[in-house]
Amino acid sequence: MKVGILQFPGSNCDQDMFHVCSQVMGLQTTYLWHKNTSLESADLIILPGGFSYGDYLRCGAIARFSPIMRSVIDHAKDGGLVLGVCNGFQILCESGLLPGALVRNQNLKFICKPISVKVCNTNSPATLLAKTDSVLTIPIAHGEGNYQADDSTLADLETGGQVVLRYCDASGTTSSISNPNGSRNNIAGICSAMGNVVGMMPHPERCSESALGCSDGLVVFESYLECFSKSAALA
Repeated sequence: MKVGILQFPGSNCDQDMFHVCSQVMGLQTTYLWHKNTSLESADLIILPGGFSYGDYLRCGAIARFSPIMRSVIDHAKDGGLVLGVCNGFQILCESGLLPGALVRNQNLKFICKPISVKVCNTNSPATLLAKTDSVLTIPIAHGEGNYQADDSTLADLETGGQVVLRYCDASGTTSSISNPNGSRNNIAGICSAMGNVVGMMPHPERCSESALGCSDGLVVFESYLECFSKSAALA
């Protein structure tokens, strides 16, 4: 599996992603500059965290017009794998590849800390190897991670099994207390109706090695490799 990591002006988690994909996972990994249009035959496209274009207008609002995004949208529509983390999640929502929007945290403060998330969908390519209702400890670092959508969209996400991760406490209980940013339904990550596009606010690349004190995020990258391997075997 070849991984392409997008780089926008203001991206700051791209090197972390590159390290995990290339050094920890041993995958062929390349950077994809925002002004280019070629995805260089990458199978998995990752939109990393950061502050693309300084978060002017809205987070991800300018990045969605970058030339590379036209190719990402085509890749997604053809069933290709796409993962957006934090700012990447915001860009995916702005580009229409995922429903809803990420707005200012309820407490209007930037939050940077490890949190607990419950795995709600093990059919997504990001959670294929995780156990349903298992609790992962993954860091968040955002000021606009408050996921919002109208009632109809929320109902579609819930009934369609598109909610991938929810904020919870260490025991897996979801409540307003375990919700760090005010996201509706405690949503921390979702996938598209096809399932191939995933967006999440937590940063799995920051907890994918035991040397960092936690490796819960590694299951995300291992799941993508498993998903790709299964698809290749069926091709």
